[in-house]
Amino acid sequence: NSFPGFQLAEYRSWDFSASITAVLQLFKTLHRTRQQVFKNDTRALEAARIKINEEFKSNKSETSHKKIEELIKIGSDVELLLRTSVVQGIHTDHNTLKLVPRKELLIENVPYCDAPTQKK
Repeated sequence: NSFPGFQLAEYRSWDFSASITAVLQLFKTLHRTRQQVFKNDTRALEAARIKINEEFKSNKSETSHKKIEELIKIGSDVELLLRTSVVQGIHTDHNTLKLVPRKELLIENVPYCDAPTQKK
């Protein structure tokens, strides 16, 4: 406590810990999402695992808090995109794909009405 910069160093340490926690949480979330999205597709599972690990390894020495926040945002956006936009397809013959959407991608299909109804 006798050093003038102690509290600042303590704050930076806490800030760093929060960043580490967010990065590890994102890493785990991306891998969980990968397992759900590419279920039963060993090639896609392996390719996604390698890509996630490479991206995290290539940025593991990053120290800029601002850059870490940007990378976390990019990773979160990728996770959301994977979870909400990727649909598996299975080749049934040489020119046919069978789509296999996950339950969470299926939404209630509401018919579109061109003419608005009049309020009474």
